[in-house]
Amino acid sequence: MRPFGVFGGMFDPIHYGHLRTAHELFELLDLEAIAFLPAGDPPHRARPLADAATRIVMVRAAVEGDARFLVDDRELRRSGPSYTVLTLEELRAERGAQPLALIMGMDAFAGLNGWHRAQELVGLAHMVVAVRPGSQPPHTGLAAALLRERRCDDPRRLSEAPAGLVFVNTGTQLDVSSSAVRDVVAAGRDPRYLMPEAVRRIIVARGSYARPGETEE
Repeated sequence: MRPFGVFGGMFDPIHYGHLRTAHELFELLDLEAIAFLPAGDPPHRARPLADAATRIVMVRAAVEGDARFLVDDRELRRSGPSYTVLTLEELRAERGAQPLALIMGMDAFAGLNGWHRAQELVGLAHMVVAVRPGSQPPHTGLAAALLRERRCDDPRRLSEAPAGLVFVNTGTQLDVSSSAVRDVVAAGRDPRYLMPEAVRRIIVARGSYARPGETEE
């Protein structure tokens, strides 16, 4: 059974780093599809600058027309903190024994110790870790233990079990981040070519990330 990709994050805003990672992992892991799940109330991070309505609109605009990519708003609709373990439990109930591939960056993976019920995540999904420029693998804590005990270098193995493995992807590493995009906009510069043009237009139209009293164009 082909794995189903689960790509959570703030997407504040979504950019080409997210999309290129999703594109490469879809092909490499032979995924059925990838669901983008914007987080609502992240318990271990600062609140997003763009509101939930704007972020979901941007994600939908970014993947429109690409049948491989879905947008799932369950974490925005759910009350309370956006715990990934709850999302994976729901998806496991919906998809039975289908393999789930939880996609995250190396920095997020290294911080697993701070996640709610972190020990349970690998029992619900494979963990697919995307290396970003400058990121380093963890040497201590839960993430380091998972790399030692569950790392898999053969992407075909992810289709053989519903969960339980850690796969590290060192594909194309675009040195772009949501914080860098926000800084560009806040400085009054144009974020063109950092994200799909449809997303840029939403940022411009709504004044997202601009300093008070300023516009992007």
